[in-house]
Amino acid sequence: MIIGNSASGKSTLAKRLARTEVLAHLDLDTLAWKPDLPPERRSLEDSRRDITGFLEDHSDWVIEGCYADLVELVLADARELIFLDLPIETCIENAKRRPWEPHKYESKAAQDENLAMLLDWISQYGERSDTFSRAAHQKIYESYPGQKIRITSNQ
Repeated sequence: MIIGNSASGKSTLAKRLARTEVLAHLDLDTLAWKPDLPPERRSLEDSRRDITGFLEDHSDWVIEGCYADLVELVLADARELIFLDLPIETCIENAKRRPWEPHKYESKAAQDENLAMLLDWISQYGERSDTFSRAAHQKIYESYPGQKIRITSNQ
C-alpha cells in the first residue's frame, strides 16, 4: 500500500514495483471518482465493492492513492505500507514534470489545463484535515502495525 500527497511519486513507485515484483497495480484514482464533470467522489460503498473485487482477483498487488478512507479499507490485507512523505516543494516540481496520464485525462492538453488547480491542491497538503491530508496519512502510518517505511525524497 502506497500513500502520499499528489505528485509524491505514488504511481511511479507502484508501476515500478508492479513490473519488478510482478504485482497487480490499482490506482485508487480510477475508482474514487464518478466519470461526470464536475468531479464528484463515488460512494464509499461503491469504491469498497471495486476494491474487494480487485483483492479477490489478485493475491499479489500494489495499491496506491491519497484517499485515507479508501486506504483504510485495504490495510488489513496489506503486507507493507509505504508513506511517500516528500516536501511540498518536491511534489510541486514532480507535478510540473508529470507525463500525460491517459487513464485520467483525455489528452496532455486537458491534463495541463488542470495543473494550476493541482499545484494549489498540493500546496495545501499540510494544512488540510480531510481524507487527502498529510494528517490523515500520518495517522495511518503511525497506527499501521505491520512493516512500513517513510520515504522523504525522490531518491
